[in-house]
Amino acid sequence: MTSALLTDLYELTMLEAAREAGTASRRCVFEVFTRSLPEGRRYGALAGTGRVLDAIADFRFDDADLRYLRRAGVLKEETLEHLAEYRFTGDVHGYEEGELYFPGSPVLRIEGTFENAVLLETVVLSILNHDSGVASAGSRMVTAARGRPCIEMGGRRVHEDAAIAAARAARIVGFASTSNLAAGAHYRVPVAGTAAHAFTLLFDTEEEAFRAQLAAQGAGTTVLVDTYDVDRAVRTAVELAGPQLGAVRLDSGDLGAQAVRVRELLDSLGATGTRITATGDLDEYRVEELKDAPLDGYGIGTRLVTGGGHPAPGFVYKLVEREGADGQMHPVGKKSHDKATLGAGKAAYRMLVGEHAHAELVLPGEEEVAEFERELITELTSGAANPEWKRTSLRPLQKPLILGGEPVEPQRAPATVEAARERHAASVAELSLTPDDGPDGPVAIPTVTDGVEAARVLS
Repeated sequence: MTSALLTDLYELTMLEAAREAGTASRRCVFEVFTRSLPEGRRYGALAGTGRVLDAIADFRFDDADLRYLRRAGVLKEETLEHLAEYRFTGDVHGYEEGELYFPGSPVLRIEGTFENAVLLETVVLSILNHDSGVASAGSRMVTAARGRPCIEMGGRRVHEDAAIAAARAARIVGFASTSNLAAGAHYRVPVAGTAAHAFTLLFDTEEEAFRAQLAAQGAGTTVLVDTYDVDRAVRTAVELAGPQLGAVRLDSGDLGAQAVRVRELLDSLGATGTRITATGDLDEYRVEELKDAPLDGYGIGTRLVTGGGHPAPGFVYKLVEREGADGQMHPVGKKSHDKATLGAGKAAYRMLVGEHAHAELVLPGEEEVAEFERELITELTSGAANPEWKRTSLRPLQKPLILGGEPVEPQRAPATVEAARERHAASVAELSLTPDDGPDGPVAIPTVTDGVEAARVLS
């Protein structure tokens, strides 16, 4: 199946009506952005861009798609003939995958004719909303973990294809590994996993279960110790494996108190190098609560893969500029209450002072950038300026991803994930947040859409 039917009907009916009206070939600019962040979120983490580029490349109507549309009887034959030849031939610019975004950030800009670009709305949004929802929650969890490795293990809580995408998104924002083998195979995400309670329950005694696991996987394995009695299980595991026992996993109860007791017990048994991993309905808040517990890692599932209570960041795909009857490009935007959009295709920059982010600049045109630079010079020469402001710079956030329908930098799937992982780590570092700031707080930096206001952010 191609990605062409991963869309909504109204995109095809709009195309048909525009073709009949003679406006389908007008040049257009669409932007993808979110109007706000969920309450308490300091930033969003962009994920899914690599999958979007793959979907655009695969967006074409094959014979089976056209047979279905013909049977559905909702489009005219002339439209179906046009769709048979459809290929995206426009341009796409966007934030690098892994980048942070804020309210109004134009994370993707799609340029082409109306009939070429309007069809991509649903498939683009479905990917970015899902993957960025997972990534935005996952980034908070990694921060709360304070350097302790996190394992993604939520595949059984979502659709099977979404599980693979979720593991990919989690890897981008810093998760160390996944339990999902398909994600490991396709994206080369490191995989992890040993045994569940069912394995222990299979045997007549817990000792027999541990002995079988150690024989098969070696002393470095992770033993699940809360099926019956935790203390007894820890003693049994160390007795069988010796001080080389890799790790024990706690999955229920008061994880903090149990971790303290288990650490003391392991140390008393000579297993000072044995790690303790916690699982069981964890999220960034529970991980934060466990920050002082002697834990060495976390396995996180449901709350991660479902977006931590906010499964869709609210990305929208809006027409912001289009060609008029005069052949010139004109900004357009909704005036609707609470849903107004700023017209014109926009350039985006992260305003840095030294290495620290101070604002998200979303400026409609080169003149706005020039205005910012003029105002900045005025501020710096006012006499009251902080000398540190002289280190102000603008980091461009958008880069060409597709030009003339062709990808600019084709990469293998695993390479896109690792590049996005590096980008995310660097972008989070620019915010200068620390784990002690806690998961929730105000939006980390303001979004500014005016050059004069942008310069005044510094003051």
